[in-house]
Amino acid sequence: MEAVRLTGPLHSHLLRPKQPDFTSLNLSGTHNKKNIHPFKPFIAATVSKPAAEISSKRPSFSSSSSSSSSAAAVTIRQNDASESSLAPPPPRLVVSPDSLKYPSGYLGAVPDRTVADGSNGIIDAMGYLTNILASKAYDVAIESPLQFAPKLSEKLGVKVWLKREDLQPVFSFKLRGAYNMMAKLPKEKLDRGVVCSSAGNHAQGVALAAKRLNCDAVIVMPVTTPEIKWQSVERLGATVVLVGDSYDEAQAYAKKRCEEEDRTFIPPFDHPDVIAGQGTVGMEIVRQIQSPLHAIFVPVGGGGLIAGVAAYVKRVSPQVKIIGVEPSDANAMALSLHHGERVLLDKVGGFADGVAVKEVGEETFHICKELIDGVVLVSRDAICASIKNMYEEKRNILEPAGALALAGAEAYCKYYGLKGENVVAITSGANMNFDKLRIVTELANVGRKQEAVLATVLPEEPGSFKSFCELVGPMNITEFKYRYNSDKGAVVLYSVGVHTASELEAMQERMEYSQLKTYNLTESDLVKDHLRYLMGGRTDVQNEVLCRFVFPERPGALMKFLDVFSPRWNISLFHYRGQGETGANVLVGIQVPSMEMEEFHVRAKGLGYDFVVVNQDTDFRLLMH
Repeated sequence: MEAVRLTGPLHSHLLRPKQPDFTSLNLSGTHNKKNIHPFKPFIAATVSKPAAEISSKRPSFSSSSSSSSSAAAVTIRQNDASESSLAPPPPRLVVSPDSLKYPSGYLGAVPDRTVADGSNGIIDAMGYLTNILASKAYDVAIESPLQFAPKLSEKLGVKVWLKREDLQPVFSFKLRGAYNMMAKLPKEKLDRGVVCSSAGNHAQGVALAAKRLNCDAVIVMPVTTPEIKWQSVERLGATVVLVGDSYDEAQAYAKKRCEEEDRTFIPPFDHPDVIAGQGTVGMEIVRQIQSPLHAIFVPVGGGGLIAGVAAYVKRVSPQVKIIGVEPSDANAMALSLHHGERVLLDKVGGFADGVAVKEVGEETFHICKELIDGVVLVSRDAICASIKNMYEEKRNILEPAGALALAGAEAYCKYYGLKGENVVAITSGANMNFDKLRIVTELANVGRKQEAVLATVLPEEPGSFKSFCELVGPMNITEFKYRYNSDKGAVVLYSVGVHTASELEAMQERMEYSQLKTYNLTESDLVKDHLRYLMGGRTDVQNEVLCRFVFPERPGALMKFLDVFSPRWNISLFHYRGQGETGANVLVGIQVPSMEMEEFHVRAKGLGYDFVVVNQDTDFRLLMH
């Protein structure tokens, strides 16, 4: 089979039309297919590059392939020789995940394909197509079933299909790409062994591939990796090395060891053979679906899966939308598409750890920029709701990244009022850390809009609590927190079960009519993660700096923190909230005089833990002061 080639201009019929008909925002909530001016997402001031400055220039792609069997797998079209040899690569744009926001379900980050379209193509579509068709992934992977979801379909008014990649031998799609790349390596490279860095599913895919190919594999994982994950890799016969607190540290060690031992590095997503292996998922969907298909929803981390699916589906069924789904706090692909170049996130949310990457792949970004239709962003609550929906539908529990595409499909269908269409969501993995189930059960009903978190200010007088309960009326109170507050108004924090939005609105109107100020805190992660457990500790602390830190889940993390700040300053508050992730959310109060704030920030940054100061958070001031 001829190798994938990226040289030569593409003919326009190999890719999408120059002006594809995107679904645009209709303020009435209906699914509007007219090519009207789309809704402009909120872009926070922290974005350092406006949308108007989107670059039309493609950076050169440097392949990390060690395979000589696929004619080097990729032929690179070089830029002007003098430019590529003399000019250093431009610095990566660093942005915050919070800098790009738009409503849940809205199809945003639509790629700009109006510049040099058809003459500066990113991929040879036929080359990827033939490599996907010839993929060796089926030596280890199964053709996963495409299952109809009757309960979700009835609820949403569309036909929802689940592409069950969570049923693969390692409970994830990752083995497809890993095996496809490794199986193409020449024997002398396999004999020298392979190495990869991963916190979970890719590690298991490489380990299984190595076992099948009788190849020695070293898997480098952060020391924060849950025991269940690295033990699963060891059981497959690979050598596990735990290094560093973060994935970046583990990857740096893996590449160093790769050079020292002359092993082949197996990347998790940014390689043509890996992309082609993942593309077999799209090939199967096209073959399995019997009716016209509106869209395929794909979870996005580094972009290997969505690039592979798009490379196949857009070649054979260009009318099908390929929609990426990312967590709103791990939206590297959406921000890269928005800026027209790969960006680096300054921090990344770890709840959906399978897609928690700070930077998407170079080749995967080029493919996505050419072929996908946009990205839907969803919240942690929505992911938890979809995990519950999947359990009720099929009695299977997905990991957060595995439920991501389903959450995006649900949000998209609701946002646009889609009816009667066929949509596919790829359920990409089921390697759930059991400890994480606690937070999933707490937030699932919030994500389903079946529970609301509220705060109401009551007068501190006899009978006020009884009057409050009467105003709540028939709604079920699922949680209630209150502590006496001297002669001030008492703030009660509570949750109620919700059947309809109008029911909640009616209750809030009753409260306001009775002069009881009520706040809806359902969207506040600070409240749900920390403040709901601290009610009763209301006080004013002099010079208190309130921060949210992410502690690595490993022995010694707390002592490292204390060595930096104590006894230099007094710690006035500490609340740890484990969520079964590689990092734990910790709310910390530290008494720092204003003249010492510069020193505090230097120490906090030097600690190496992600943190944010939340002193001015309105929810904290409401509940704790």
